[in-house]
Amino acid sequence: MTHEITRRAALAGAAAAIAAPGIARAQLRPVRFSFDWIFNGPYAFGAAGVTQGFFRDAGLEVTLTRGFGSARVPLDMAAGSFDVAMCDPTPLLRFMSQNPNNDLVAVGLLWDQAPTAVTVRADGPITQISQLAGRTLAAPEFDGGRQVFPVFAAINNIPFSSINWLSVAPELREPMLVQRRADGITGFVTSTALSLRALGMDLPAQRIFRYREHGLDFFYGSVILTTRTYAERNPEILRSLVGALYRSMKWSFHNQPAAIQALRAREPLTDVAIESVRQEMAMAELVDSPNVRRLGLGIIEAPRLTRQIEAVKMAYNLGDMPSVDRFHTDRFLPPAAERVL
Repeated sequence: MTHEITRRAALAGAAAAIAAPGIARAQLRPVRFSFDWIFNGPYAFGAAGVTQGFFRDAGLEVTLTRGFGSARVPLDMAAGSFDVAMCDPTPLLRFMSQNPNNDLVAVGLLWDQAPTAVTVRADGPITQISQLAGRTLAAPEFDGGRQVFPVFAAINNIPFSSINWLSVAPELREPMLVQRRADGITGFVTSTALSLRALGMDLPAQRIFRYREHGLDFFYGSVILTTRTYAERNPEILRSLVGALYRSMKWSFHNQPAAIQALRAREPLTDVAIESVRQEMAMAELVDSPNVRRLGLGIIEAPRLTRQIEAVKMAYNLGDMPSVDRFHTDRFLPPAAERVL
């Protein structure tokens, strides 16, 4: 009898061990998260969150999807295409002003500094930003750099109406500059600089006008966006996700080669050399800032955000703008100790 009981216990234990992974997966809470652009080096932290188990440790099964430009994110979010996303604040503010009954809210900050820029040829006639007036610029319609350009132009007294825009697919933007079919391109510098390099136009051949170096140093980079409805219905899921995103970002900051390998595991065609440099640029220029060193990851300060709101309103000639409290809440941020980079 003792042997039979022992045998049954062993079989039961084995069955439980086999079933456990399925049970664990069933207990994970699903979240749909979207980036604002394609899977490349700056977004490797998302892939690292999966491979390192940070999302799983938070009790989440996160589905990561690529984006198609920050201006698309508020539209897709409002349509219910995903639960949480990464988004540039400028097109988000514009959307919120033009759609006052929107349900959107930012719950954290991923990039403290803005990556937006205009790039021209170093061997071309444009040597200062005032010479962009009357030129032809190429970019996708929803491109973040194009969306912020009116603010950049207004602050730098560039007649926006003088710009001739060529709307192109994302994969055609950089070739337009290489082939001299456009005088310049807009975009996130982490995308354009390395994509141009891959096409044979290395960094010395590029003249990059970063918006933050020309009057927009107070602009935030990318926020964590969701809807108030989702936040109210899933506060613990959202809090867990935000914490896991910062854990992934911190780990990737300190383990950049491994983060790129995580990206490559997800995207087998990843050019490791190019994406490693792209990630390094994003971490150095967008993530690791004096503000982050002072405050930790994730903090949006009201005075700085107010300046961005006012600048966007002026540039787009908008009406009522969301207040700081309407735009953002910090109630889902993890403790300060967990946000130290």
